[in-house]
Amino acid sequence: MKSFGGPALFLDRSDINTDEIIPAKYLTEITKEDLKPYLLEDLKLPGFDPKSEKTRSAGVVVSRANFGCGSSREHAPWVFEVNGMYAVIAESFARIFRQNMFNCGMAAIELSAEQIDRLFTYAGAADAAIQVDVENQRLTISGGGRTDTVEFDISPFDKALVLAGGWVDYADGKY
Repeated sequence: MKSFGGPALFLDRSDINTDEIIPAKYLTEITKEDLKPYLLEDLKLPGFDPKSEKTRSAGVVVSRANFGCGSSREHAPWVFEVNGMYAVIAESFARIFRQNMFNCGMAAIELSAEQIDRLFTYAGAADAAIQVDVENQRLTISGGGRTDTVEFDISPFDKALVLAGGWVDYADGKY
């Protein structure tokens, strides 16, 4: 089973689209692993460097509303997966991106704007990290000498997909 946690990468913007997550020019790559170096290559945020150690070592992404909008492509969740980022936390997700995350056995966690704001209070902590407990539907964020726990909702089916490791593993176990 995947580990849902690690250093947190805070992307403080709404409407981060799939072209910013993985530019379309790389969609001809043959394997998921070939996508790895291009994660967030076209994302423009003040002070953000997609090649930095902070970005490369992250295990969880925290962002704002409508994350994963744009083209419907599995490559967007895949590039997070091959970079060891198995959880994305946002106020909302584009429907297809969200389902592609669950289908890949990854967690797409929706929180209220107030809860997202609470997580962003940790963005300045160099040691900000999040551990996601999918089974019990809660996450723990720590950093800067503080710790906070947040509960979240996930449908029973989506939870089953994540816990099984994705749609293929879920179907193998059921059919």
